[in-house]
Amino acid sequence: MFPQRLDSTLAYDIAKAMLDGFNRHYRLFRLESQRAKHRFETADWHGQQRAQRERIEFYDLRVKEAVARLEKEFRAGEQPMEVWHQAKLHYIGLLIDHHQPECAETFFNSVTTKILHRTYFQNDFIFVRPAVSTEYIENDEPAATPTYRAYYPSRDTLHENIVRIITNFQLRRPFDDLERDARQVLEAMSSRLAHVKLRANFQIQVLSSLFFRNKGAYVVGKLINGFNEVPFALPILHDENGKLVIDACLFGEDELLMLFSFARAYFMVDMEIPAAYVQFLRSLMPRKPRSELYNALGLAKQGKNLFYRDFLFHLKHSSDKFRIAPGIKGMVMLVFDLPSFPYVFKLIKDYYPPQKDTTREQIKGKYLLVKQHDRVGRMADTWEYSEVAFDRDRFEEGLLEEIRRFAPSQLEIGDRDRDGHEEVVIKHLYIERRMIPLNIYLQEALDAGAHEQVERAVIEYGNAIKDLVAANIFPGDMLWKNFGVTRNGKVVFYDYDEIEYVTDCRFREVPAARNEEQELSGEVWYPVGPRDVFPETFGPFLLGNPAVREVFMRHHGDLLDARFWQAHQQRIRAGHVHDVFPYEQDKRFEHVAAATVA
Repeated sequence: MFPQRLDSTLAYDIAKAMLDGFNRHYRLFRLESQRAKHRFETADWHGQQRAQRERIEFYDLRVKEAVARLEKEFRAGEQPMEVWHQAKLHYIGLLIDHHQPECAETFFNSVTTKILHRTYFQNDFIFVRPAVSTEYIENDEPAATPTYRAYYPSRDTLHENIVRIITNFQLRRPFDDLERDARQVLEAMSSRLAHVKLRANFQIQVLSSLFFRNKGAYVVGKLINGFNEVPFALPILHDENGKLVIDACLFGEDELLMLFSFARAYFMVDMEIPAAYVQFLRSLMPRKPRSELYNALGLAKQGKNLFYRDFLFHLKHSSDKFRIAPGIKGMVMLVFDLPSFPYVFKLIKDYYPPQKDTTREQIKGKYLLVKQHDRVGRMADTWEYSEVAFDRDRFEEGLLEEIRRFAPSQLEIGDRDRDGHEEVVIKHLYIERRMIPLNIYLQEALDAGAHEQVERAVIEYGNAIKDLVAANIFPGDMLWKNFGVTRNGKVVFYDYDEIEYVTDCRFREVPAARNEEQELSGEVWYPVGPRDVFPETFGPFLLGNPAVREVFMRHHGDLLDARFWQAHQQRIRAGHVHDVFPYEQDKRFEHVAAATVA
């Protein structure tokens, strides 16, 4: 039998077990991030991608372990709310000198909400707001590495300081010519410093850990001179001979935003104090929400928690209503938004038209595939939520009717929150960055006669598809409406219910007609398998507008040729990991002939 204990002792033991579970999670998370350096040094690209994918699952596994332990040792689900209230207070006490308190609070929420009923998800039992400050946390252990290193060069010693910055990372693979690379970095930096007086505080601050992603390692830091701060990043790659090279020097917030885009895979970074890294990165990219920075660092659950706090704060300080999102309605996903909030909310419908042969579980599987896959800057990241409660008064009636009609299983109305407001509960949804649908963007450009805008958008659309193909992703439904345009003009894919691996498809040419009847037939007269794809048939669906067709055929006509797709299949099956750069080709230093990054 379960022994009787004083509530305070029981509550403390629950809190301690909970923190033990989190500490195990972060220890394993950090160990995998540390191993990224070795994989980079040994060019283990497939291992790097596999580790990035598997690390995403660590958090949920540790939550399940913690729940199982609490149920087995403490019968946690049967404990009165007084015990849970005390457990939270004890947990706060345990976090006073902790190095990842914000992430530990999120872990407490994850475990608690698996055990308690939703009616208890209140301030008393979970961390709606942070209870422990993350300001000025530092690792006080004697041999601990600081969050960032500061260098104080003069104009004459800039070159040797750039070399020192790189050698301090102690990469165990030789550079092709580090002195040469440092000169090119110096030249890039000097172009920004040539006519600037160096102030007394002139310095270079660099985060102490490299940022690893697929085939690249990134130095991230900033130049400080007087009141001015200039962010920069240095990509380190392998050249065609297996030697290391500095590939480019990225400057300014916009270029770093591209590097840390929500449409790219998460970095692997060895961080003792993640809040300090986020604080530093915020100084480089003040427009980037903290939630997306935690995401970029691989701490997706913390990002999800912060996003939801930002969302609740926004709701409290706004009064507009949720509505059906503008654009062509999807056959599988019901999409709504709040005009004042830069995200969209997507839920899976209960009913699909006959041409959509799929299920809810298959669709969820596609979104998970995207979460775990290299998104190469071309697939939007999503946050997934369950049992999300909204104030009914914030919903337009037309939207509620749409949900009742197409996704009734996902809707619950009737309970009232603690303030007496009637609630709308969405049982499962995805949230992602709002973009301008590409079909709307193109139509507006065509109507305005903005030919350069049309050309850029069509070129970007083709580039997006080619980047996805390089990452072994076939979008499936390639219609313009399934792509969006970001604020920096990048085209990103966001409709995942038909994606497949390129290597799982069968790309074919349309067989030649054997007689006039077949040639004139309006129906498909040749056999088509479930994963057969005929690229030459894309044209009629995509290229009805002559201006669009002209640009597309000039730049991306190969997408209509089955041989293009077959060649990529062969490359992927041969084990080649393709190069997809998070910066423009003209940023690359001239000496790099065949470096690799993603």
